[in-house]
Amino acid sequence: MRKAAFTGFFRTAAVVGGLALVALGPKAAQADNIADALIGAYNTSGLLEQNRAVLRAADEDVATAVAQLRPVIAWTTSATRTLISGTTNGFPFNTPSSDLFTGLSLSQILYDGGLRSLNKQAAQEAVLATRQQLLSIEQQILFRAASAYLNVVLQSENVVLRQNNVRLLGEELRAAQDRFDVGEVTRTDVALAQAQLAAARSGLASARGSLTSAQAEYATAVGRKPGPLAGQPRLPKAAASLDAATAIAVRNHPAILAAQHQVKVQELLAQSRAKSMGPSASLTGSFGLSDDADTPDRYTSSSVSVTVTQPIYQGGALSSQYRQALAGRDSAKSSLLTVQQDVVQGVANAFIRLEVARSSLISSAEQVRAARVAFEGVREEATLGARTTLDVLSAEQDLLDAQTNQISARSEEAIASYQLLQAQGLLTAERLGLAVQIYDPTMYYNLVKTAPSKLSKRSKDLDRVLKALNKR
Repeated sequence: MRKAAFTGFFRTAAVVGGLALVALGPKAAQADNIADALIGAYNTSGLLEQNRAVLRAADEDVATAVAQLRPVIAWTTSATRTLISGTTNGFPFNTPSSDLFTGLSLSQILYDGGLRSLNKQAAQEAVLATRQQLLSIEQQILFRAASAYLNVVLQSENVVLRQNNVRLLGEELRAAQDRFDVGEVTRTDVALAQAQLAAARSGLASARGSLTSAQAEYATAVGRKPGPLAGQPRLPKAAASLDAATAIAVRNHPAILAAQHQVKVQELLAQSRAKSMGPSASLTGSFGLSDDADTPDRYTSSSVSVTVTQPIYQGGALSSQYRQALAGRDSAKSSLLTVQQDVVQGVANAFIRLEVARSSLISSAEQVRAARVAFEGVREEATLGARTTLDVLSAEQDLLDAQTNQISARSEEAIASYQLLQAQGLLTAERLGLAVQIYDPTMYYNLVKTAPSKLSKRSKDLDRVLKALNKR
């Protein structure tokens, strides 16, 4: 039971549509792909654990609201020492007495206009809102991991590119030196090659620094340092149009769903405040045993009463609280509209970013092709004396810039793809089909929603669950 009580919080993700793990690309031998990065982030994120605890705290609010609907039974024991002194017919007296009382009391709300029931429903809606907020946090964590992976790949490719550039410029410097030695070029050509090589080495050092920073971000986002990476991933399938992407986001985005539940919470709380101004009825009962320590007298007492109350005047507090609840409801409705607008704008931004990245990638590929042809031609012409060293170095720089643009555009396309998934509310472990144990937010709720007593079997199951969670 110990194991089942804890492992029930997690369930294996199912493959969902075109966003399954296969869409993330095959895993190269002994190399981590982007799916591995997402899995690492999901399994090690302290922020996820923190917000799961926040959700469990919200679950307990439901248990508290349920408990308010039940009778309250209390046990009381009291010892009283009384000393009465005075005069009777001019004679002083002192009469001490000692009493011991032990008994039970019970109180139960019979009628409150549905106030406590509305509070319970509000707590349930708050749980649903918190679940959606947890999904929003999950999306942020997975997007950060995806971005970290793609940035490490980008910076690694950039380092390789810069290394090749340094190697080629070293060859150009040697060629310029050889040509200078035989009098074909001047010392200026050699100096130009030396300057270009020095700049390339500086660029390589900068690229290595950027790679180190990217690796540090990867370790933070994923939970471990990056090893060999599988390179650019196969991208998930994107929506066919902006309208289609927006429609998916409006239906699925956790921020919108959370805001919708928050509106319901505030509406229920406003109704609850209105009920607090109405009548209520309660039942109270007591039974106890009293013992007079100074005499052999012992007796029992019991009582039952029904009380009906109706607030008449409380200084305007109840009316103020009701107006406050109405303002909270209006605020939640306005927040929902704002969230919807933000989500729609986020989808548009991500979709446009993806379209621009795709166009840029096509253009950069053509730029690389043309720059390579130009470089090879200029270098060949230079060997024949038709081009100067400066021409060769300039063509080499143009090729480097084109290749840099290409790898940046490829990385930008990948990041935009995952940003679009996040904007649509689809960047979750379950929808991506990640090979992880999906956290089940309903299990803890199902254990506590009936507000089990301390001695019940369900309460003991909860104790085991909490111990298992603390050991993680």
